Amino acid sequence: MGARTAGARLEERWRDILSLHARTMCEIDRALHPHGLGASDFEVLDLLVAEGPEAGDRCRVQNLVGRVHLSQSALSRLIARLEKDGLVQRSMCAEDRRGVYVTLTPRGRDLHAEILPLQRAALARTLGDDEDPRP
Repeated sequence: MGARTAGARLEERWRDILSLHARTMCEIDRALHPHGLGASDFEVLDLLVAEGPEAGDRCRVQNLVGRVHLSQSALSRLIARLEKDGLVQRSMCAEDRRGVYVTLTPRGRDLHAEILPLQRAALARTLGDDEDPRP
């Protein structure tokens, strides 16, 4: 019976994690919607900013797949939408012609800087962080 109880506790913890994730994503989506972005859009921009100038603010799409919790096809559609909006640019990888790089544009960097405080504040609200939500 103890194993069932432990299993039930594990299942409850898992459901709590899923619930917190869903609430957090919805909160970020609401905060960023007026800027035409959602949580996953922001995540891609944020990862590209994190690549830093030495990497040219670019990343291979296949490297983003494991870091943005979307399927490869959903991520490709998201990147196409960001490219259409002028926030990122795609280019072929010279070393591996199958690879595609995604590069942050100046417009994408500016929008990221503008909405970063909104995303951080949404995280602070849902995750209960008492620290200052500014970057």
